[in-house]
Amino acid sequence: MSPARRALVLVDVQNDFCEGGSLAVAGGAEVAHRISAHVRDHHDEYAAVAATADWHEDPGAHFSDSPDYVDTWPVHCRVGTDGALFHPAAEEAFEHVDAVFRKGRHSAAYSGFEGSTAEGDRRVGLADWLRERGVEEVDVAGIATDHCVRATALDAAHEGFATTVLLDLTAGVAPQTTAAALEELAGAGVALTGQPVGA
Repeated sequence: MSPARRALVLVDVQNDFCEGGSLAVAGGAEVAHRISAHVRDHHDEYAAVAATADWHEDPGAHFSDSPDYVDTWPVHCRVGTDGALFHPAAEEAFEHVDAVFRKGRHSAAYSGFEGSTAEGDRRVGLADWLRERGVEEVDVAGIATDHCVRATALDAAHEGFATTVLLDLTAGVAPQTTAAALEELAGAGVALTGQPVGA
């Protein structure tokens, strides 16, 4: 694969989604470590590296004191809190991140393609940002396999990018929803390599 055509998208490697966070996923910190190692060893194979981040201010019904963990969740990744920061174990990877796409300030947002980043005096979405760099193939990694990784990879495929989820660099919330997500991704033509952390 030509490095001029391939990008890596790191999904929501944030403190609140790792052990000790308000919406912790088992294996989240391990994923952060593995992502740093992967980017250290392979960053020159990518034309671009992007990251996404939950960035909630007032997302309405997305937050709940009695969450169902399907449509409603405990408070997480609130703007200005430590939980919204990227996990320290991913710091080495973020030395190579070209842009961060923040999502969900006032609503639920699972896919990185719902986010945007500032470029000069304009906001640009992830799909346009990738196309502007000639990207045709996307590798997706991060947290959680069955939620934001799933949504981001499905949208990448829908946008026409040849999409691979690097499962060794993901962790899922629960076995059942992770298995369902992998089936859905495969059915959408997304390539899957490895196994989620903790699977």
